[in-house]
Amino acid sequence: MNSVDVLLINPPQNAELKTLLELHGPPMASMYLAAYVRKMGYNPKILDMDLDNLSFEDALKYVESTSPKILGITAFTSTVKTAYKLLDAIKERIKDIVTVIGGPHVTFMPDEALSHQGVDIVAIGEGEETLYELIEAYEKNKDLSEVKGIFYKNKNGEIKMTKPRPFIQNLDEIPFPARDLVDYERYRWNGVLEAPMLTTRGCTFQCQYCSSSEMMGRRYRMRSVQNVIDEIKEVQEKYHVRDIEFIDDTFTLNMKRASEVMKAIISEKLDVRLSLSSRVNTINEELMQQLKKGGTENIYYGIESGSQRVLDLMKKGIKLEQAEAAVNLAKKYGIKVLGSYILGYPGETPDEMNQTIKFSIKLNTDYAQYSILTPFPGTPIYYELDKKGLIMTKDWDLYTVLHPLIKYEAFGYPASLVARKLTEAYRRFYLRFDYIFRKRYMLPLIFKTLRRSIKLARMMAKSYSRNVIGF
Repeated sequence: MNSVDVLLINPPQNAELKTLLELHGPPMASMYLAAYVRKMGYNPKILDMDLDNLSFEDALKYVESTSPKILGITAFTSTVKTAYKLLDAIKERIKDIVTVIGGPHVTFMPDEALSHQGVDIVAIGEGEETLYELIEAYEKNKDLSEVKGIFYKNKNGEIKMTKPRPFIQNLDEIPFPARDLVDYERYRWNGVLEAPMLTTRGCTFQCQYCSSSEMMGRRYRMRSVQNVIDEIKEVQEKYHVRDIEFIDDTFTLNMKRASEVMKAIISEKLDVRLSLSSRVNTINEELMQQLKKGGTENIYYGIESGSQRVLDLMKKGIKLEQAEAAVNLAKKYGIKVLGSYILGYPGETPDEMNQTIKFSIKLNTDYAQYSILTPFPGTPIYYELDKKGLIMTKDWDLYTVLHPLIKYEAFGYPASLVARKLTEAYRRFYLRFDYIFRKRYMLPLIFKTLRRSIKLARMMAKSYSRNVIGF
């Protein structure tokens, strides 16, 4: 085995949540990082613990067998506690290994991360160039103070912060994700192999519940149309993938560029089934026509609320009328719509939650996804609630968008009401006679979704009871 310069580990999800939702896709962050350092001449490996349900001991043995110089983990809020425990265990057994953790959570909580013995370095924000420079620093005995965009502990155990790292402006310089470093054929859902693709980075909006603009910048950075087409061709040639999911926060933020991507797909005669996200105010009929011609089958709208007052509190920047128009436009062109909604936003009343449920039913989208407001670190709403002492728990395992985490008594109702509204929303949307009749070919999936929502309610009730007892 060639010497491994960096091993990138994808930590396991919450086991109960993974079983419940059956969600698991390829570790895009690790694949991007691996591709970049490989391009720069280094040898990376990826270990996806989720894919094989690996235990800590399994991971430790793999680390020992590969002997990487640097070990990196990307963690989200819901997986960060597991990541900390894993790094602590690895550091306990392999004292001289250099450990790096990155991702949205630690970008905004670096001191928390470095309080763990297993964490040497925290990578802030975009990680490709940072990881490469860290490998270079250790290879050439450079001081870590020269590496931009990190927090680290010096020899005296003091936490140091380096200069901020500028965002990568030319995204075409980043190679395609290293799909060959994972067992890509195994990332199937219901027998279908899908290829997630990130064609843009950054967000110009400032929704209060989202940290994307802080994590990836407020400038919308776009890969060239040809670069996107080349990646589609690559996954089709290597993995015979037809289903492509553009996982950009908002694929249609620049409508002209989105249209150009579609025109190129049509021109190249690429046989694809596309899924993508749009804001309801970044779409028009001309673009919708192009999306349809380009093979778009599913469009995701973050509608979030049926109350204009709550949308304004969220600083969502949309109107209810725009949501209706965008949904109707997609229906006109035969594109399936998934509408996403948030319940329990701070200051939202029970009646406004009901308005959201009613509005989602009125829109009659093909699918609806409901979640509970989760104050993720890095979001404006997190800092606002934390300052007021209104965050009920910082048990990050519960930050799954399925648990009520705010002291809702301050707004006049208990957290249990929000949990009930989540279940009620799923039941009322999916158990309508006209919906069941229209989607009768999907009855097994509909009832499976409902069973999950009931399990979710039970799971949240148990967790909520534990939280109340613990505080």
